[in-house]
Amino acid sequence: MDRSVRVGVAAVIVRDDTILLGERIGAHGANTWATPGGHLEFGESIEACAEREVLEETGLNAHFVKKLFFTNDVFCREQKHYVTLFVLLSCETGEPKVTEPDKCKRWKWCRLDELPNPLFLPLQNLFEEHPQLADLV
Repeated sequence: MDRSVRVGVAAVIVRDDTILLGERIGAHGANTWATPGGHLEFGESIEACAEREVLEETGLNAHFVKKLFFTNDVFCREQKHYVTLFVLLSCETGEPKVTEPDKCKRWKWCRLDELPNPLFLPLQNLFEEHPQLADLV
């Protein structure tokens, strides 16, 4: 069993008081809602990773704005451990498309006070640890 800790990057995209979330399928966290994101690759900047993952997963051209927070996420059932780096990105135009149908069922713009359930563990941890997040984005 791989006992290494991986680094995940989560792209928070806010538009008109909503946040972009996708319903995960396939990998760990199936049937939960998450921001676009993925693994940080060797030598890649956090900002470039966030922009790349958004483009790969949604087809949107988003641009880095600022670093937000990190969470420490242990998926007990899957025996996986991640440190997830959350970053804020801007994307003023375009609508997300499901470009990886084996990983995401659909994308949805969600109001922060009406988030779908259940949320992906890193996103749950983010909102629990930083309830003021709505004020920062």
